[in-house]
Amino acid sequence: MNPILSIVIIILIIAGLLSVIISTYNKIVMLKFNVEKAFANIDVLLKQRADEIPNLIKVVKEYMNYEENVLEKLTQLRTKFLNSNDTNEKIELSNEMDKSMKTIFAVSENYPDLKASQNFSSLQTRVSELENAIADRREFFNESVNMYNIGITEFPNVILAKILGYKQKLLLQISEQEKKYDGIQF
Repeated sequence: MNPILSIVIIILIIAGLLSVIISTYNKIVMLKFNVEKAFANIDVLLKQRADEIPNLIKVVKEYMNYEENVLEKLTQLRTKFLNSNDTNEKIELSNEMDKSMKTIFAVSENYPDLKASQNFSSLQTRVSELENAIADRREFFNESVNMYNIGITEFPNVILAKILGYKQKLLLQISEQEKKYDGIQF
């Protein structure tokens, strides 16, 4: 075989391999940044919700003193959430805040004056709107995480992902309490 032809073939094979590696790397990086962007979008809404919590607590506190431990827990969760830089920790704290918010709204059923309060009603509406927006963004986040997890486990991506230390990310989970439906209460 002609030595020049051999060199050209080797160069083409190396160029092809480099092209595959670069393409794979770029795909993994894009997927990673899509997940980060999706969580940042959720984080914006979670921050807005966290900012609404002190107002909600203030209004609710006026009506109920004995549920103060729920309010204190919610305040602590909010503080931890705002101070956290870890995505997984923020996800866990967000889920805990969801539970506490549901408890507050459930407790409000026992206080007709509170439910009739304009401040509470407007805050409840605002928080409900934020919850709907968060649910939409969670869906997008989970889709981004799913695409990322698939992307780093597909062949040949898995080889480069392992070499670069990419690990699977957690999906936002819905708790069993959130899935439970007790029907409409009158």
